[in-house]
Amino acid sequence: MKKIDKLVLGSFWGPFFLTLGVVIFIFLMRLLMFYIDEFVSKDLDLATFGRLLFYFALLTIPTALPLAVLLSSLMTFGNLGEFFELTALKSAGISLTRAMRPLLIVAIGISAFSFWFNNSVAPWANLKGYSLLYDIKTAKATLNLKEGIFYNDLPGYSIKVDRKIKAEKGSTTGDLLKGLVIYKHPTSGLETGNREIILADSGRMYTDKDRTYLVFQLFNGNDYQEYSDNSISYASSGPTAQGAQFMRNGFKDYKLVISLESFGIKRTDENQFEYHEYMKDLKQLSALTDSLRKDYKNTSLSVAGASRQYYNYQFKSDAVLKQKVLKDGKWADSLLTAQKIPQHELAQIALNQAQNILSYSTSNVTYLTEKEKNVWRYQLETHHKFTQAISVFVMFLIGASMGAIIKKGGFGLPVLIAIVFFIFLYVLTIAGDKYAKDGLLWVPIGAWLANIVLFPFGLLLMQRARHDSRLFDKDVYVIAWERFRKRFDKNAREVQVQTAE
Repeated sequence: MKKIDKLVLGSFWGPFFLTLGVVIFIFLMRLLMFYIDEFVSKDLDLATFGRLLFYFALLTIPTALPLAVLLSSLMTFGNLGEFFELTALKSAGISLTRAMRPLLIVAIGISAFSFWFNNSVAPWANLKGYSLLYDIKTAKATLNLKEGIFYNDLPGYSIKVDRKIKAEKGSTTGDLLKGLVIYKHPTSGLETGNREIILADSGRMYTDKDRTYLVFQLFNGNDYQEYSDNSISYASSGPTAQGAQFMRNGFKDYKLVISLESFGIKRTDENQFEYHEYMKDLKQLSALTDSLRKDYKNTSLSVAGASRQYYNYQFKSDAVLKQKVLKDGKWADSLLTAQKIPQHELAQIALNQAQNILSYSTSNVTYLTEKEKNVWRYQLETHHKFTQAISVFVMFLIGASMGAIIKKGGFGLPVLIAIVFFIFLYVLTIAGDKYAKDGLLWVPIGAWLANIVLFPFGLLLMQRARHDSRLFDKDVYVIAWERFRKRFDKNAREVQVQTAE
C-alpha cells in the first residue's frame, strides 16, 4: 500500500466509526422516546433491556452506513483540501480519481457488506427485536399499591391500603401497610361475587428471592368467608339459596401468598412474527412473492364465475339467439312469459339485483387491491436489499466530491451538508415507498427513486471536482452578479439612447 493510500484511509476510518456510532445512538434514543411509555413500570432487568438495544442497534446499521460514508468521505477530502494536500497531490501529477481510489474500493466493500447484512442479519434482528418488544409491551406493570385506591391487576384479588410506609433501603421485610382490605374473587367455576374478604390492621408486602410469588404478611385481622351448597328452594318471594354458611377466622399473624405468574415478560412463539416481509431474506421473499402473485391471479379469475349467481338468467351468444329467432319466428324473454311478473315487481327485482352485484363487485375490488398491495410490499422489500447497499456507494460519490470542492474539514459545514443530503435521501426513499405501496408508481421505480435522483447528481459533482470547480466559493457568485448587473445596466443605457434618438 502506497503512502497516499495510507494517508487517505487513515483520515477516513476515524470519522466513519465515530459517525456510525453517533447515528446508531440517535436512532436508539428515538426508539426509547417512542416506546418510553411501554418501558416504564415494567421492571425490566438489564439483560433484557440490553438485548433489546442490541437487536435494534443491529437494525439501524443499514440506515446509518450511508450517512457514515457520506460524512466521513466528505470530511476526509475536505481536510485534504483545507490543508492544501490535494493541491500538492495534483501538482505532483496525481489526479483526484487516483486519490479517491482507496476509498472507492472501501465504499464498494461497505456496499457489499450492507447487502449481506440486509439479507442475512437484518431479518434475524428484526424477528428477535420486534418479538421481544412485543413481549415487553404486553407485559403487565409491576405491582404498585396506592393509598386509598383498590388495586385490581392481580388476577382474583382487589387490594386496598389506607396508608403505605416505604421500607428502609436494604430491608428484606418489605413495605409496611396500614388498614388492609383484600377481596378474593373466584377465578373459575360458577361462583360469582365476593366470597372472601380479609381485613387486617397492618401488614408487610414483599416478594420471594425468585420474584415468582408476592407475600402479604398480615397482622391482627379477620378472614370472612361465605360457603354455599348451591341448593335452591322456591318460596313465595322467589328462589332463595339454601345452606349458605358464614365463617370468620381471626388471626394475629397470617401469610397470604399470591403467584406473580401473570406479571413480567412471557416469550411468545417467534413464528407468529415470521409472516412480515422484514423478517425474510431474498430467497424467502422471492418464493412468497410468486405465491402471492399466483393467489392474486387465481382469485381475480374466479370473480367472474362467482358473479353468475347474482343473475336470474344468462346471456347467450349472438349465434344462438339468431338460430332461436329463425326457428320460432320471434323471440321473447321466457322468464317474463312463464312467471307473469308485474312490471313494478320486475323493477324492484332488477334494483335489488343491481345493488347486490354492486356490493359484490366493491368488496371484491377491495379484497383484490389488498392482495395486490401485499405483492407490492414484498417486492419493495426485495428491492431494498439492493437499494440500501447501492445508496452507500452513491453517498460516497457525493461526499468525496463535495469535500474536494468545498475544501473544508471538521464538524462544521461538512456535517450540515451531509445532513441535508441524508435527509434528501431519506425523504425520497419514504416517498418512493409510499407511492409504490399505493400503486401510484411501479415498484422498481419507487424503490430506486432516491438512487435514481442522487446518482446523476453524484456524477455531476465528481465531474466538477475533477476540474477544480469553485462551486461553493463566494467570490464566484459575487463576480457573476457584478457581470450580470453591468450587462443589464449597459443594455438599459442602450435602450435609453435609442429612445432619445
